[in-house]
Amino acid sequence: MKRAAAIAAGLVADRLLGEPPTAWHPIAWFGSVMGHLEPRIHADRRRNGVAYTTAGVALGVGAGLAMRRITGPTAATAVATGLAVAGRMLDEEATRIGDRLLAGDLEGARGALRSLVGRSPDDLDEASVSRAVIESVAENSVDAVTAAAFWALVGGAPAVLAYRAINTMDAMVGHHNARYERFGWASARLDDLANWLPARLSALWVLTPLLARSPEPAALLRTVRRQASVHPSPNGGLIEAAYAHRLGVTLGGTNRYGTRDEHRGLLGDGPAAGPADIERAVTLRRRAAAQLTLALIALTLLRRGPRRRTTRR
Repeated sequence: MKRAAAIAAGLVADRLLGEPPTAWHPIAWFGSVMGHLEPRIHADRRRNGVAYTTAGVALGVGAGLAMRRITGPTAATAVATGLAVAGRMLDEEATRIGDRLLAGDLEGARGALRSLVGRSPDDLDEASVSRAVIESVAENSVDAVTAAAFWALVGGAPAVLAYRAINTMDAMVGHHNARYERFGWASARLDDLANWLPARLSALWVLTPLLARSPEPAALLRTVRRQASVHPSPNGGLIEAAYAHRLGVTLGGTNRYGTRDEHRGLLGDGPAAGPADIERAVTLRRRAAAQLTLALIALTLLRRGPRRRTTRR
């Protein structure tokens, strides 16, 4: 199966090379285009947001179709996956903050946290910064890796670039504030839909070792689902709860976004997260990506099957 091999190549490229420079990154170009479009189309109405979201998805699909026409479907899928996946960047940002916390540089960790999360970091203590980083690693393990690979498998370059367009627009306008509450509704809901199945597959993978040795695996799943239901995101809460239980820490709580407090409930049943748990979360995410890559390679080999030996007479 050539598409699976191409996705595996894209995941390996991200692990080895990371992100291109911003000036040369097509995802950054997309963000710039949508940033220029937004004030021209913005109005405090959902239908304007639907038009904005539709334009962004069309741009992503069109770019994927153009790549496929120029390079062929296999190469286009590999390149598009490599551009859409951002696992290495996520790991590096999280590890940088964890290293600053371990060095006692709380102010430096707070400043670096701004590039990773949207919450206000100014008053966060060491445990709160650690929690924020782990939650970001958990949620972005879906957004930046699993979901991109999933949609690449579903539809190749057009599908994965459409997904990355949706995810980027959600980050830009999918916020609960006066400007974007209605306008960003379409981008936020479409992002929830695109991540629904990848988030559940990721959470199941994270929980599998715990379920295997739990005397009551069904009870553990019910606990995770109950805790996740308090979270405002139907996908983020599930994967964050899975990470919390797998790492044996407590995540969630109250986050401040500007002047607004958002209560997310408590996820997990362990102690508060600390700086050392950040590296554990990064290791967990890397292991998931590595196993996904190996699974795609295995799928390629299985679909190819053994070749018959022929004897020329």
